[in-house]
Amino acid sequence: MGRLEVTVIEARNLKDHDTIGEGDPYVELWIDEDYKQKTSTVNNSNNPVYNETFTFNLTSGKHKLHMRAFDKDVVGKDEIGKGTLDFGAVVNGGTPIDTWVNLKGLIRSKGEVHVLARLI
Repeated sequence: MGRLEVTVIEARNLKDHDTIGEGDPYVELWIDEDYKQKTSTVNNSNNPVYNETFTFNLTSGKHKLHMRAFDKDVVGKDEIGKGTLDFGAVVNGGTPIDTWVNLKGLIRSKGEVHVLARLI
């Protein structure tokens, strides 16, 4: 079925839980819960730039990439928000997707992640 290449370009307007300063965000990505990948942590930024590329083997009919942003703390982590990218158009038509994925919290938007997804 192929492989999906996903580049996490950047994030913006992330809502952190730190009372002083800005967050230390990273993004976790997965298609299958058993195989998660994550970006590096960008310290002291609510608008981090990542430019990191990940590859996922497409072995099932799943066409959703799940993302969850976290604020790394000295002890543990706080969830910022989560979102999903439907990459069915990439699989069916071969057309790359370059988009911003909205991260949702319990009540409102918690920021966005800019991703590029394409078949390789």
